[in-house]
Amino acid sequence: MQDIRNKLKEAEEQISEVEDRLEEIMDAEHKREKRLKTNEESLRELWDNVKRTNICIIGVPEGEEREKGTEKIFQEIIAENFPNMGNEPLIQIQEAQQVPYKINPRRNTPRHIIIKLTKIKDKEKILKAAREKKQVTYKGTPIRLLADFSAETLQSRREWHDILNVMKGKNLQPRLLYPARLSFRFEGEIKTFSDKQKLREFKYSNTKPTLKKIPKRSSLNKKRNVKKKRLQNH
Repeated sequence: MQDIRNKLKEAEEQISEVEDRLEEIMDAEHKREKRLKTNEESLRELWDNVKRTNICIIGVPEGEEREKGTEKIFQEIIAENFPNMGNEPLIQIQEAQQVPYKINPRRNTPRHIIIKLTKIKDKEKILKAAREKKQVTYKGTPIRLLADFSAETLQSRREWHDILNVMKGKNLQPRLLYPARLSFRFEGEIKTFSDKQKLREFKYSNTKPTLKKIPKRSSLNKKRNVKKKRLQNH
């Protein structure tokens, strides 16, 4: 019996050592994931800062840039859609380029044009005018003027879209702030959230039925999860 007790004690000590080691490993893994997330956020923030004064032009037909140059195309777009800006101080362009093909060089869709301005207020003024006009054109062809973001920020902004649509129907006046924060008016106050978890916490802490109808997660995420499960089953 004494031998059995000694062996049990040794086994318990070994199990305790393994548990301690496992806890150390899990703690180290948690710290590693936290560092990785911090580095990713820093890189994302760096890219967004680099792109802070950029305007992305989508839909200009291929070949126009070779004939006129990207700066000339941008100037023509401004003159065609926002003639009143011609009376204001000249908008200075720091750099203009066409984004190279990354996936399929034979695709029919035109490449995006990136315009880097020297002043962020010029970018904001142009994008505001584009939103108010609703339909921007180049030689009569519909095009789009958008802010240029990192791929991670673009994805974060897309994930707010379904919630934005619901809030618009509830007259909450939602907006997407730079770079990917949701803002809306609720009971006379402006509420701002940087991620969905904080929005969920605010929603569950509030008894108003208007907020209760906001979806728990985006339909985009649901579709992605369904697609993932199908791939796993195959």
